Amino acid sequence: HKYDVDTIPHVLCGGFTKEETEYLLVDCHYLGIDNIMALRGDAMKEEKYFEPSKGGHVYASELVEQIHNLNCGQYLHEVVETDYCADFCIGIAGYPEKHMEAPSLLTDLKWLKKKVELGAHYVVTQMFFDNKKFFDFVKAARDIGITVPIIPGIKPIAVKRHLQLLPQVFRIDLPQDLIDAVETCKNNKEVRQIGIEWAIEQSKELKAAGVPVLHYYSMGKSDNIKAIAQAVF
Repeated sequence: HKYDVDTIPHVLCGGFTKEETEYLLVDCHYLGIDNIMALRGDAMKEEKYFEPSKGGHVYASELVEQIHNLNCGQYLHEVVETDYCADFCIGIAGYPEKHMEAPSLLTDLKWLKKKVELGAHYVVTQMFFDNKKFFDFVKAARDIGITVPIIPGIKPIAVKRHLQLLPQVFRIDLPQDLIDAVETCKNNKEVRQIGIEWAIEQSKELKAAGVPVLHYYSMGKSDNIKAIAQAVF
């Protein structure tokens, strides 16, 4: 409210029962928050695979369905006849290089389409560093019948350790040109500048291609995102 910026809570399946999720959504509606990212969430450190909470959702598609039902006045245990229903705009995650647990990109896209059919309004992608992967992903999504806006997610490289960390954690590939540039850096200050410049070029190409909007993963650090935004916008 202070800065007139739309707040978009990330609502997870993991760690919450369906009832707790409903309470959260009702609170968001009361506060005037009407934009939600519906995510399954990752496995806990002690878990090999994602384990839902007792009484919670197993898949993000189930969470999307619950939010959509609330928009229709359908609560978990009753239907409320009212003209003042929630009107959440629902965002979901997409993976240009497929979700790490999906056996194939096509399987992953089928799950993505199901979430759209259940009520999702837009897709935000996992980070990627090669725009061709994003363009190929969008084409494949359109070919399978997904028509909602697909928003590219951009993460600027910030430290040399990202060369190992990002592929390991997010199961993504880095372009060799970017790897070579980072490996020649003498310190992380130089790495950060390489990351900014790479993200600027990514952003300019994506904008020229007509993407609906750009999403930046800041990971709690804003100075590099600010530099990118100043150069792009």
